[in-house]
Amino acid sequence: MQGEDPFDEGATGAGLLRQPKAVWATAGASVVAFMGIGLVDPILPSIAKGLQASPSQVSLLFTSYFLITAFAMLVTGFVSSRIGGRKTLLAGLALVIVFAALSGTSSSVGELVGFRAGWGLGNALFVSTALAVIVGAAAGGSAAAILLYESALGLGMACGPLLGALLGDASWRYPFFGTAALMAVGFLCIAAFLKEQPKPARRTSLLDPVKALGHGGLASVAASAFFYNYAFFTILAFTPFVLDMTPYKSGAVFFAWGLLLAVFSVLVAPRLQRRFGSLKVLGASLVLLAADLLVLGYGGHTTAVVATIVSGAFIGMNNTVYTELALGVSDAPRPVASAGYNFVRWFAAAAAPFLAPKIEEWTDVHIPFVVAALAAVVGAVVVGVRRTALTHEAQELEPVHAMEDGVTAFAD
Repeated sequence: MQGEDPFDEGATGAGLLRQPKAVWATAGASVVAFMGIGLVDPILPSIAKGLQASPSQVSLLFTSYFLITAFAMLVTGFVSSRIGGRKTLLAGLALVIVFAALSGTSSSVGELVGFRAGWGLGNALFVSTALAVIVGAAAGGSAAAILLYESALGLGMACGPLLGALLGDASWRYPFFGTAALMAVGFLCIAAFLKEQPKPARRTSLLDPVKALGHGGLASVAASAFFYNYAFFTILAFTPFVLDMTPYKSGAVFFAWGLLLAVFSVLVAPRLQRRFGSLKVLGASLVLLAADLLVLGYGGHTTAVVATIVSGAFIGMNNTVYTELALGVSDAPRPVASAGYNFVRWFAAAAAPFLAPKIEEWTDVHIPFVVAALAAVVGAVVVGVRRTALTHEAQELEPVHAMEDGVTAFAD
């Protein structure tokens, strides 16, 4: 893979489409799994109205989901290295099916928050294992398989809000039932077409990801990503309340946001990194994201819509660069380094959806975006201050390396 361009037609053109059924089954289920992240975005106001809950209460749907996901990062490698990738995928899908369906039956916001936590555990087990399974089962080289996985991720992130809008226009409950049904199809396909993959030679312990954070470079990347994720999930979880649009319109906005995220993550970020270097791209993207957040917070309604969509470009670039740095900056095995990094950063994804509405209640609607912008700037400052620890590794990284082990920040 050294020096190979994953986007070169000769490298992936033939292999991308000529994949075994097992690869297509796993990739299809991955699309639905990633859809679950943004699924509730367009229907957050509808859920609040239907369950007579405040924005801060409804935002706990993200908090419970990502808090469990953070802790699950310590578990996924432990589980998959013992029972194998296929069983881990099926266990994750089974949990998503059960808890997504239960989410649709919720009679209170507390029940829904609890069911989303179970959903988060299932999704963590699935998405943290899916890439390794796809690469292991793929034909035509790993570059084709990785590009297929990355495409599935982008498609899921873009289509999640759209599905939420289409089904949620009739009832906020329908998107949850729809996700459960789609995941059930994915479960059957993987059960039918995917054979068990070889288990790792060494079993992963629960503390391995935490020990990996003892490396200064990895700890710095994780700390910077923590602040970035706070900014990211302020946009994802709080903006729907600010825009206050119908599910259809909100779904269209976040569909466009997801498309930009996918394009800049898969196509733009690697090219900019080859030209300018990872740290320069990351620092500039974080500063631009901070500026975009201020425009979002203080602009009129139309300006806020445009700023929300544009943020997808910066988020897509940041996701790719952060994961590359996390996977290459230390000598820890890449799955272990990725788990440690994600263990830290997902705590910010859990905190932002809860704190942003609270900050609005304490101050006004502008200040949550100011806080998020400051968080993005702090992330850039951490990268700048720790540049010495990151420069050598960042210069040696190639975009294809990140995609070998996790690609974007959502992969784990």
